[in-house]
Amino acid sequence: MSSLSTGLRQWRERVSALFQDHEIFVRTHGHVRFLRVSAVWQKRVALIAGLVLLAWAGATLAVLVNQLLSSGERAEVAQKQAAAAAAEARIAKYRDRVAETAADLEERQNQLDEWQKSYFGDEPAIPGEAAATGAEAKPAPLKTSAIDPNLPPEAQALARIEARQEAFSARLLAAVSARAAKAESAVAKLGLDPASLVRSAAAGRGGPFIPYRGRLGRAGELGKGFAALEGALFRMEVLERTLVAIPSGQPANVLMLSSSYGYRSDPFTGAGAMHSGLDFPGPIGSPILAAAPGKVVFVGQKSGYGNVVEVDHGQGILTRYAHLSGFTTRVGSAVAAGQQIAKMGSTGRSTGSHLHFEVRLNGAAVNPRRFLEAKADVLEVKADARQRVGALAAGTGGAR
Repeated sequence: MSSLSTGLRQWRERVSALFQDHEIFVRTHGHVRFLRVSAVWQKRVALIAGLVLLAWAGATLAVLVNQLLSSGERAEVAQKQAAAAAAEARIAKYRDRVAETAADLEERQNQLDEWQKSYFGDEPAIPGEAAATGAEAKPAPLKTSAIDPNLPPEAQALARIEARQEAFSARLLAAVSARAAKAESAVAKLGLDPASLVRSAAAGRGGPFIPYRGRLGRAGELGKGFAALEGALFRMEVLERTLVAIPSGQPANVLMLSSSYGYRSDPFTGAGAMHSGLDFPGPIGSPILAAAPGKVVFVGQKSGYGNVVEVDHGQGILTRYAHLSGFTTRVGSAVAAGQQIAKMGSTGRSTGSHLHFEVRLNGAAVNPRRFLEAKADVLEVKADARQRVGALAAGTGGAR
């Protein structure tokens, strides 16, 4: 305790030594003034100065602390703003993806609707299922377990729509492929090459124009399944239209032939010759009938054939009716199978009243017998194809 008091006494003595009484003489214009600065006054001034200095230091420290705090707050605010901007950007990107997905789904649905309408009209493309565009169409059961439950509600809704579209396109592909397979088998039984017919149609050869069905060649952009469906629809269309164009109806009400297709002795010269059709004998004036629906493209005379009518059935198939005695149609007329187009005769290079009947495929003569003698299963597939194609031509969907 004594050492502490001794230390305090020494400190006071040192402070007191700093503040001594001072006397100041000031001489001005010959006058002398006496100023006395006491130690007490000096201590008071020093105390005030110290307090002022301490206050200034405190204020300065407060300003510095405030600046540091403000800088931290500004950094925190800036960080929060950056986080908010990033979140907003993510939301905008998500919305863009949702909008893009919705647009893609709409385009895909439009393509499905267009294919449904173009190939099947108002009737269902899938047997026993409502049409894709029908007002009473019911969605097929959907396995929702495949949809991520963590997706936002709107994304889940789009995912369900996409799943239904893919399921419908898969079922439609199966149905269309089945029809195309039946048509392919029927065409092959008639002695024609289905693959060659499809290739020729795809290359723009071998018959009239196949109607455009939407984004032809671009369906792959809508998905792998859509590309496969487009190909199957095109194949079905070519083969079924070929079946419809096949002249399988009798061109005359005659049960016998007087001359077959192929090599024979020429009736005028006796030399070997190629006979490019079938001859049906009968009385002059007997009705000559269109063997298949089509459009009359020629009515007149041809060298050796006499009076001739030619009917274009599409898909590169044309029938020729020769040696006629008269015509009952004109160029440009649409004719149905079994409709009278001419009268039997013996004009041109002919030895008697008969019908010379030819079938030409892409300009080349083929044996008509294979078409006229088509079996019941082929005719059944042809009838189904004719129902669909005919209904589309009439602007309605054909009942299955």
